[in-house]
Amino acid sequence: MFRRAKSVVGLDIGSSAIKAIELKPSGKSYKVTAIGVEPLPPDSIVDGAIIDAAAVADAIRRLLQQKAFRYKDVAASLSGNSVIVKKISLPVMTEQELSESIYWEAEQYIPFDIQDVNLDYEILDPGTGPESQGSMDVLLVAAKKDKIADYTGVIAQAGKTPVVVDVDAFAIQNAYEANYGFEPSAVVALVNAGASAININILNGAQSVFTRDVSLGGNAFTEALQKELGLPFETAEQLKRGQDVEGITYEEAKPVLRAMADNVLLEVEKTFDFYKATAATDRIDRIMLSGGASRVEGFAELLQERFDTQVERFDPFRQVTLDARKLGIEDLDVGPVSAVALGLALRRAGDR
Repeated sequence: MFRRAKSVVGLDIGSSAIKAIELKPSGKSYKVTAIGVEPLPPDSIVDGAIIDAAAVADAIRRLLQQKAFRYKDVAASLSGNSVIVKKISLPVMTEQELSESIYWEAEQYIPFDIQDVNLDYEILDPGTGPESQGSMDVLLVAAKKDKIADYTGVIAQAGKTPVVVDVDAFAIQNAYEANYGFEPSAVVALVNAGASAININILNGAQSVFTRDVSLGGNAFTEALQKELGLPFETAEQLKRGQDVEGITYEEAKPVLRAMADNVLLEVEKTFDFYKATAATDRIDRIMLSGGASRVEGFAELLQERFDTQVERFDPFRQVTLDARKLGIEDLDVGPVSAVALGLALRRAGDR
């Protein structure tokens, strides 16, 4: 009863690579005791759906067999169109009444059969304040059971125990809180640009007020370079990161990257517009940028230019200690791809 909840491996199963982190408490924060990245074969995961379960399970096994990883329990996360996150208003009721009626209330907001989803919720505003007008705000989260089963299945296949399934956007929020804390009145957009999707979570103070997943990411830049310039995958990846390659300079590739960046930024802009249409304020004070695609040369600068808002690269190791040399990390720019895994590693077995 009085034992601390068991620590977990934070496992970010992305479409191009799997990232894993283990933490231990250190002073008022945490210290990384194990970290690793394992690439996935192309098309093992497409649009968040696991296509080749054996390849994904093998990659997880290879990654977690590295000597530094010790925990058996794993926290993973989902995103994409099989996950619904929605803020809803309900008549004020007790927690007991809410737990009894939430499935019935949720049916009208979820575009899937309610029997096919796992549902969770959090009370954002209990509606007891003077301006509540008899309604309470509840954050509703639903994920398709078959998608959860696919992800927990590959973890079990790899010999580990899945104990928490979170949402990418909330894992990023966990990592942000651990490293930056919350400013009571600041509106911060957490933008995590991965290989095949961008997770956007807009915070007002400590509260998530809007989330959306955009089905575009770093792969779109690579594919555009391959198609327009007739390049193999690895060469296009190098160009995307600002490196000259044989026969073509980064400067020559810039127009292709810029055209794709405009497509991506248009989707981010739509997300911000959706948020502003429903929010009490239309301002965004700061954008925190993470994810592998955030390393696309010039992307952060274009983001700042487009939205005229301060863009900061999200550092998941700002307060959490990472001794890269001791852990044998060759890629010293590992921060951008580590945010989701770090947020998951902060969870504990038994968390809601």
